[in-house]
Amino acid sequence: MGLIRILFLADTHLGFDLPFRPRIQRRRRGPEFFANFKRALQPAVIGRVDCVVHGGDLLYRSKVPPRLVTMAFEPLKQVADQGTPVYLVTGNHERSAIRHRHLAEHPRIHIFDRPQTFLLHKGGFTLAIAGFPFVRHGIRKEFLHLYDQTGQRHVNADVQVLCIHQAIDGATVGPAGYMFRDTPEVIKVSEILAGFAAVLSDHIHRFQILEKDLQGKALHTPVFYPGAIERTSFVERNEKKGYLILEFESDGLKGGRLRQWRFYELPTRPMIQLNLHPGDMDAAKLKSYLESTIGELSQDGIVKLKIHGRISQAAMAVLRAVSLRSLAPPTMNIDAAFQEYNFF
Repeated sequence: MGLIRILFLADTHLGFDLPFRPRIQRRRRGPEFFANFKRALQPAVIGRVDCVVHGGDLLYRSKVPPRLVTMAFEPLKQVADQGTPVYLVTGNHERSAIRHRHLAEHPRIHIFDRPQTFLLHKGGFTLAIAGFPFVRHGIRKEFLHLYDQTGQRHVNADVQVLCIHQAIDGATVGPAGYMFRDTPEVIKVSEILAGFAAVLSDHIHRFQILEKDLQGKALHTPVFYPGAIERTSFVERNEKKGYLILEFESDGLKGGRLRQWRFYELPTRPMIQLNLHPGDMDAAKLKSYLESTIGELSQDGIVKLKIHGRISQAAMAVLRAVSLRSLAPPTMNIDAAFQEYNFF
């Protein structure tokens, strides 16, 4: 009986807060995304897995300089150079395509820039990886058609997985646990066919596994979301970030069987959100309050001040970006978000 191990990560958003010509000198979060990207790939670098699947949004947006593409693919090429193939789904941030594609060329890096199925042979064992690029509009209607275009139905393999970058009904997101349901932009989980050992998806930054449908009925194929490797938004401030290693085996039937999986957590900085009501504070009182409050927070924190209500013109100067950075340690990221407010 053959075994195959897949390292699955996604939503790396490389290039986030990483300007090549910064106008302001402050701590940038971009290097933290690259650091976690390399940490996540380490099991592949040391030969603990048979392939790497990236579930989409390698980059933080579609229009990026060639230098960033080169930087993003360098760790993937390191893995591929050692003989471990890499399979990459193009996500919504890439607008379903990798710009400067020639910089990503490598015989062991395979990109889902159209619906298709890649085969990985390991001894006498075959893994089929079917997938297609992110679909921005109407995926619920188009899903089965796109699946047919992958050609997976005509493939004979010991283990088969489906790789996508889409929301599937039953997945949840945000601190309130919003659940994706019946909309044109959400795949109906009951349409995922039984011929797969697992569905590997992302687009939703929260790590989760879907094992039941909306009616509580067990799914014949589990859906894995590894989540992002870093927190990109304050709605993710309480979420663990990491990657998955999944182990599959042949069960003698089409599709194979998931034998076991494990989520590996990556280090993340604390995200802290504070609600502030300046009221009638003058600049001196507000500055003193902020110095005291910031001093009690983690110096490594990523801090957002949500400003509510009345603000004096003098106090407003204390809340400007330059002022906030002067009050915080250089290791902290801090900014203000103004809610409903008025000046007096």
